Amino acid sequence: MNQWLKSLRTATPQEGFELAITLSQKGVEYTQPSAEIRKKLRPKYSRDEDSLIAASQVIAINYQTIAAANNYWK
Repeated sequence: MNQWLKSLRTATPQEGFELAITLSQKGVEYTQPSAEIRKKLRPKYSRDEDSLIAASQVIAINYQTIAAANNYWK
């Protein structure tokens, strides 16, 4: 697979949050490499509140990791 993640360092918290989203999306892509299957499943989970909350939790966990790697942008 293509090496796309060079660092967890970001200049701002906003960039860190965007990286957290990207990490979360890549996690799904690695878990289910078929874009066709992901597209087929999306209508179901995009309307399920538990799935949306779970996705938000994954983003939040990734953001915590990125914030720590950036010394909380101090």
